[in-house]
Amino acid sequence: MRKILITGASGLIGKALSTHLIERGYTVHALVRSYPERPIAEVSYFIWDTENGTMDKEALSEVDTIIHLAGANIAALPWSNRVKKGIVTSRTKSITLLYNTIKKENIESVRHVISASATGYYNNRGNELMTETKPASLDFLGMACTAWENAVNKGKKLGLRTVTLRTGMVLDLYGGALPKLATSAHLGLSTALGSGKQWTPWIHLADAVGIYTYAIEHMDLSGPYNMVAPQSITNEQLVKAIARHLHKPYWLPNIPAFLIRGILGQMSELVLSSTKASAQKIIHTGYHFQYPTIDRALEQVYGQ
Repeated sequence: MRKILITGASGLIGKALSTHLIERGYTVHALVRSYPERPIAEVSYFIWDTENGTMDKEALSEVDTIIHLAGANIAALPWSNRVKKGIVTSRTKSITLLYNTIKKENIESVRHVISASATGYYNNRGNELMTETKPASLDFLGMACTAWENAVNKGKKLGLRTVTLRTGMVLDLYGGALPKLATSAHLGLSTALGSGKQWTPWIHLADAVGIYTYAIEHMDLSGPYNMVAPQSITNEQLVKAIARHLHKPYWLPNIPAFLIRGILGQMSELVLSSTKASAQKIIHTGYHFQYPTIDRALEQVYGQ
């Protein structure tokens, strides 16, 4: 069976994808900055240091597909110039290190690179439907995603098939943004952010894993795909749905946008920007969503 190398394997998608691929019979290698405290038994871990440009070349041994998920958490720290630079370079320097190693070591087994990107590529576009042909926004998130995708696409010069998956909010019981939203709901404090009318692209974790697997196994896929559920919802609709599925009230007024901007600064874009991303391109390739609607997704998450 094929051998897959995953960067960012300790993240939400990385851990779930590693487990899923092993269950399907794949061999999985993972590049990590340090050995995990709770490793997945069947995964082989290798050390790299993207800042210093070093990695264990054995991580690429007999690998035919790289899944590139590595990158600094964009919501971990306020967006100072230093933090923004780190967000970009953590994504671009890591894939560049992989390509440089492939060239230096003359590794011929690698044929495919499937990389994360983000719907932040489009960022704040109001009610306009964002297909993959739309240009990137010219703000920080758009420029960061463009640099990320451009770095990945340099693999084409090595004869590699490249795929970039522009990911929305990933819904899972234990990771990502949903537990934070659910905490407010449990306390009866659910409320929309800003106008609440901003479109919020989302996807269930199982479909995120499913689309990565689909891209591995369908070699005719290339280029960018929006990795979002078919149902478009607003921030207010999302918050109300969470409260409803947790059987909690929704009664508070919206939190004003100016207050959110005052607290989060430029990082407020993550919750106030409106991105109505289309899932039609990946659907047209034949992918079938397990959780196409927010109600089906939350029913699974909360075991209803």
